[in-house]
Amino acid sequence: MTVRVAHVTTIDQSLRYLLLNQLRSITDAGYQVTGISAPGPDVPALETHGIRHIAVPLTRRLTPLADLRALLCLYRVFRRERFTIVHTHTPKPGLLGQLAARLAGTPVVMNTIHGFYFHEHMPPAQRRFYITLERIAARCSDLILSQSSEDLDTAVRLDICPRERIQLLGNGIDIRRFDRSRIDPAHLARLRQTLGLPPGVPVIGFVGRLVAEKGVIELARAVQQVQSRFGPVALLVVGGVDREKADALTPEDIQAAAGTATCVFAGVRQDMPDMYALMDIFALPSYREGFPRAPMEASAMGVPCVVTDVRGCREAVEHGRNGLLTPLRAVDALADALERLLRDDRLRAAMGDAGRSVACERFDEQQVFQRVIGAYRRLLHEKGLPAPESAAMPATSRA
Repeated sequence: MTVRVAHVTTIDQSLRYLLLNQLRSITDAGYQVTGISAPGPDVPALETHGIRHIAVPLTRRLTPLADLRALLCLYRVFRRERFTIVHTHTPKPGLLGQLAARLAGTPVVMNTIHGFYFHEHMPPAQRRFYITLERIAARCSDLILSQSSEDLDTAVRLDICPRERIQLLGNGIDIRRFDRSRIDPAHLARLRQTLGLPPGVPVIGFVGRLVAEKGVIELARAVQQVQSRFGPVALLVVGGVDREKADALTPEDIQAAAGTATCVFAGVRQDMPDMYALMDIFALPSYREGFPRAPMEASAMGVPCVVTDVRGCREAVEHGRNGLLTPLRAVDALADALERLLRDDRLRAAMGDAGRSVACERFDEQQVFQRVIGAYRRLLHEKGLPAPESAAMPATSRA
């Protein structure tokens, strides 16, 4: 019997950049995998890797009528396709996808928490609303996988779900791809020149969506402070403008906050190991996170990290080991942390070395994939359904 699995996200970009290696690993374990999301430019890349895609009109904004249509569309897809497992990701698919799967009679329904939308700095009424949505979604779950241990504790403490229905998954990256020893220094020098990074100037890097809640404006202001005290520095910004979000930022917004400091906007890139290799420090002063990938990738590349002391970031960065934690929205403290690392070559090198060790110990994505596959096998057994009998070598290990 073929075990058919659907992974549901809001946008195709999540399927490609967050989940593709996981989907390939699940395929290699004998499952037939389909990705479901809104249509987009990343679908061909999924299909090139053998992941079938079904388009559903999901939006990232709260749009009640459109969300109702998406729920109906998901229900019809699940009824037609008769998946054995529906596995959802991110808040909106976690609610709509799981509801539709239950209504369609899908045997196994799972959700991965990549970070709760609500947080302690949100207005109380708004926070209660999102907690209520999470509780409704959790009632549809056979199992919830949490990337973050803090999110797991939060889910239990707020009665989103009982402890026995949630499991720590962790998060991971391809530590073989993100390895500085694989970078050609001559190529890196050419890339630096191509991007317009000034020669001999330290580079502070940011990777993520260009939205206010990622703390990019605070970072730009901190870089301006650092330049006034330390000397010339450059801010390398990797990521695209997220125009669907109300707090979207443009490169012009960020450059204005950085003043006279050099800002280089690289956009969305496929050569991410090279991008990290250009950085002397990685910074993510985000307001909220689940378990962010960028600090893990930076650590694997031996780049010390400065991140906000918030849920999720605290799991990627251990203060004083592979980086520094700074208070939320504290520009002065952020500037002080960046300057401290820039002025202390030994500390920067030690944290970079420790980052690689932390990544190898804790952030290997293969461990995450095996936990997901193990959860599938257990749930199928509990439902009296067969699981694939053998698993091949994960595709990412053969690359």
